[in-house]
Amino acid sequence: MAASALSQCWEHKRELADAPSPFCPCRGTSALPGETPRFGRLKRFKGIVDFGGELQKDEMEDTHSEQEDTFLPPPPEDPELNINHPYYDVARHGIIQLAGDDNSGRKVITFSCCRMPPSHQLNHTRLLEYLKYTLDQYVENDYTVVYFHYGLKSLNKPSLKWLQTAYKEFDRKYKKNLKALYVVHPTNFIKILWNIFKPLISHKFGKKITYLNYLADLGQHLKYDQLNIPQEVIRHDENLWRKQQGKPPPVVKVPPPRPPLPTQQFGVSLQYIKDKNKGELIPPVMKETVSYLKSKGLRVEGLFRRSASIQTIKEVQKLYNQGKSVNFDDYHDIHIPAVILKTFLRELPQPLLTFDCYDHILEITSVESCLRVTRCKQIVQGLPEHNYAVLKYLICFLHMVSQESIYNRMTASSLACVFGLNLIWPPKGATSLSALVPVNLFTELLIDFYTNIFNSRTVPGETLP
Repeated sequence: MAASALSQCWEHKRELADAPSPFCPCRGTSALPGETPRFGRLKRFKGIVDFGGELQKDEMEDTHSEQEDTFLPPPPEDPELNINHPYYDVARHGIIQLAGDDNSGRKVITFSCCRMPPSHQLNHTRLLEYLKYTLDQYVENDYTVVYFHYGLKSLNKPSLKWLQTAYKEFDRKYKKNLKALYVVHPTNFIKILWNIFKPLISHKFGKKITYLNYLADLGQHLKYDQLNIPQEVIRHDENLWRKQQGKPPPVVKVPPPRPPLPTQQFGVSLQYIKDKNKGELIPPVMKETVSYLKSKGLRVEGLFRRSASIQTIKEVQKLYNQGKSVNFDDYHDIHIPAVILKTFLRELPQPLLTFDCYDHILEITSVESCLRVTRCKQIVQGLPEHNYAVLKYLICFLHMVSQESIYNRMTASSLACVFGLNLIWPPKGATSLSALVPVNLFTELLIDFYTNIFNSRTVPGETLP
């Protein structure tokens, strides 16, 4: 360990003597660079891992400090969740949720232990199947998982055998594209688990794990306002802060909006960009990224699935916002213009498909299969002219990408999984998991049947890739 890091850890030793977590703030990542986390000697009782003992200690600490009920009323059920959902019995608890994107544009999935009911009310085998069902929609793309540990108790914890089975079930396809796993509010119980699974966990995978003692730490990695954090977790976090600091936790501050630059491209409306670019319908950033990807990226395997350096993406965004030219050849990474295109769409103040279309799109699965393309066309025809022209430009390009799927492996379905949530999202909060199927289906139909859907309307001044 470097001398500076060692001194920092000793500085925090006294502060953490009564901390809720054994993890030093200096070691908020899985370990120091290039180091595997180490947790001291594993506690045993008569040669058997004291799996439940540490969990009971955690429960006693929580009960003593917070004096709350063992289980709180379940969260309000997702109104978009259909009773015919294949995993309705598990999904209704809201244990697993989609939570927007992280700072690298990767999809974020959260797992909240506090929403797990007592074991006799939840089939843990079904929970594992549902978790895999959810991840299967994203494992081909880079993604992030946030694990809220608070609320795991002796009454709702899965068995050690289940945990071992779960780890084995998540083979390489799940681990390869998982770029970050954030464990929030870790406790001694996590130490026990780490020691149990350490022989199975590769050094490479271990480096993806980040331990966070407080919710405020999440803001460094994720778009905090997109996270649907359970109220129980928020209250627990506040209690930890009061216990440690003697004061409420710091408010996660969102900087006040600044007046946009005349050349601004990101975070402003399509109309604003049009007005500042001599009436051009297609925003410059979209035109340039699509043009570059069309000429050099159509046959790149996994196009749009990979993430890119946060620092580089911010640098390119800054150049565009300042009205400066961007030469993607300088970056030697075809995924940078791909991420920039997705980021542009996601940062629009209103989704390209508009909030007005959200409910109509969610209803697409209830439409008979033979009528779905017609319904998609009706929804798209109702868009404002400018939105229609930009959507037509984008879908035309994505249709081209799908035509090269034998090389790039990006079918219309694959592209829909990537772009669906960048084209439409609800007016408030993050998109729920139950909305994924209709959103992705709608997007897939747009790409697959591009010609049929967009052939009957032309907007003055429109252009195509």
